[in-house]
Amino acid sequence: MQDYRAVYTAWCQSPALDEDTRAELLALKDEGEIEDRFYRDLAFGTGGLRGLLGAGSNRMNIYTVRRATQGLANYIKAQGLTPRVAISYDSRINSDLFARETARVLAANGVEAWLYPRLEPTPALSFAVRALGCGAGVCVTASHNPARYNGYKVYGADGCQITLDAARAVLKEIEALRIFEDVKLIDFAGGLEQKTIRWIPETVLDDFLAAVQAQSVLNPEAQAEPLKVVYTPLNGTGLECVSRIAEKIGVQQFWVVPEQKDPDGNFPTCPYPNPEVRQAMEKGLALCREKKPDLLLGTDPDCDRVGIAVPDGEDYRLMSGNEVGVLLLDFLCARRLEEGSMPQRPVAVTTIVSSRMATPLAEHYGVELRRTLTGFKFIGEQIGLLEGQGEADRFVFGFEESYGYLAGSYVRDKDGVVASMLICEMARWYKRRGLTLAQAMEKLYETYGYYRDSLHSFAFEGVQGMGQMQAIMENLRAQPPRQIGQAAVTAVTDYQNAGATGLPAADVLEFSLEGGGRLMIRPSGTEPKIKLYLTSVGGTAEEARQRDEALAQAAQQLLKV
Repeated sequence: MQDYRAVYTAWCQSPALDEDTRAELLALKDEGEIEDRFYRDLAFGTGGLRGLLGAGSNRMNIYTVRRATQGLANYIKAQGLTPRVAISYDSRINSDLFARETARVLAANGVEAWLYPRLEPTPALSFAVRALGCGAGVCVTASHNPARYNGYKVYGADGCQITLDAARAVLKEIEALRIFEDVKLIDFAGGLEQKTIRWIPETVLDDFLAAVQAQSVLNPEAQAEPLKVVYTPLNGTGLECVSRIAEKIGVQQFWVVPEQKDPDGNFPTCPYPNPEVRQAMEKGLALCREKKPDLLLGTDPDCDRVGIAVPDGEDYRLMSGNEVGVLLLDFLCARRLEEGSMPQRPVAVTTIVSSRMATPLAEHYGVELRRTLTGFKFIGEQIGLLEGQGEADRFVFGFEESYGYLAGSYVRDKDGVVASMLICEMARWYKRRGLTLAQAMEKLYETYGYYRDSLHSFAFEGVQGMGQMQAIMENLRAQPPRQIGQAAVTAVTDYQNAGATGLPAADVLEFSLEGGGRLMIRPSGTEPKIKLYLTSVGGTAEEARQRDEALAQAAQQLLKV
């Protein structure tokens, strides 16, 4: 922890500080607020930066963005990577500003900056990195966080979020820099004139959408099945691409939620713009009750995640990320077997915290199921490994419980655009068979068992939060419980022990329970939260639900919250 008062004073007195930021800092009266803004530098984690907007070393602002970009530029040059970086941004407050500041610093360091001319989905950035032959990529986004957050994600030349080793190397470069004195800048307009800053051409986005459409698995006859869709981009980046792909696959009745149609970083109708959260989907559900569609789609602000609701009785049911992941895996396997396009030795990839229901389903189709650490970049790495072996076509599907899905190897990140297309195709496929997606999911439960997966998050804000989270994990490692609720613990897996798991070391604990249940505890890598991932299995939906409720109560006691 740094001397926050000394850092605060240095910021206030720096001649490089703009006057608006200086006024914001001098107006601070609460000592706790000053401490929180300056007790540390904003952490550059496994994927980049993410934090509250505002002035200070522990906030997202032009100075922390510039410093991170200077570190990235130094890393690119030190590693001998192609000096070219693609940049995208979402609808959040200052995202466009941070994107331009990123371009200014890169260009000043002799690194070409290629910037999308308007906000675009995160997967379009992953695609552009590969299409333009870049050494890296930057996406200015805080994904699905509340409006007061923004972030800065860094991608490697493969279009995947940077590896753990690369993140550590970039962080080392950043830490060597003084935030005001060591950052190079060029005028943005001058960079455009000198062509050190360039706009990404429209053909790149067109090619991205063509690559998405190439993942279609329905024949023309099935594509002709009428489908009615309500869509919400949650005031984010998804409108253009999702609307265009819906038109390409012939979805003619496509209604966009008017209150959430246009980009707006204040997210006025959904304070937490995450399709995993029911509140964010309420406007879409209201429009569903009016239009009676077959499907509600909701993408998060950077359009790499998708949530859905489907008809269920007299109303609409929100489906979990695990349910949609399992449904899509089953649908893609079934369709590819039907049309004879299933590859030899097919591979699907999911994460250690995603539904265990995927295991028996993959076995049924003869698909090798690989599990990675949490974070879609690890799924992307598996695609990269297959591609390096000349076997990228073996990859069938990847998903994570947090509403991220991908088919195809054209990008290395979860893609809300291709997921939206495939979910529409899946709804059509089942509609021709007289089933809703809710009914299709019930059939899978009847076949493989009633798996109930739930996620519970607990926030640890402020200066003390990180210490509390660390103490909880240390205590659980020192004295692991022998019983959680009414279920005996049958095994404990500590993912910090890379040798035991075959995966990179990670701060995750897994408790296997009698009866097939499971509890996983993981501090978030991007937010001040501890997350609990629960799995309960029952012979009926009600039995699984009751076991889940009991497990949730018992698990919460382990955190003493």
